Parts: sequence; structure tokens; C-alpha cells
Amino acid sequence: MSEPLPWLIEHSIQIAWDYLERTGEIVDAAETSKFLLKSVDEMVLKGERRKLMLANRAIDAYRLRKLRIVS
Repeated sequence: MSEPLPWLIEHSIQIAWDYLERTGEIVDAAETSKFLLKSVDEMVLKGERRKLMLANRAIDAYRLRKLRIVS
């Protein structure tokens, strides 16, 4: 049985956050949390319901965004 959407979103963001925190990639906590929430929300609205896929894609999007900002 699947998790309710708020839990799915929360857990997906928490997985992404924990990973980014462990790797030292979080520079601005407020900006990072807003970005992860927006990223996961957009994917959920498109129909993605796999927690690890949501987390991994949010991490990838965060890293790509950081690369664009630096370049």
C-alpha cells in the first residue's frame, strides 16, 4: 500500500536532504529546502510515486542547478 502524498513528499525530501547534508553540498539551508520541495512536488504532480526515485531526481536537479549557478 502506498504512503499518503504528504508523507511521500516529506520522506523523499528527507532522504535527499540527508544525503546532501552528509556530502557537504548544502550551502544555504533555506534555499535548499525550498528547491527540494519544489522539485519533489513537481514530480509528484506528474505522477511519480517512488520515494527513492523522487529523492534521487531531486538530488540530481539540485546538483545540476548548482553547476549552472557556478558556471
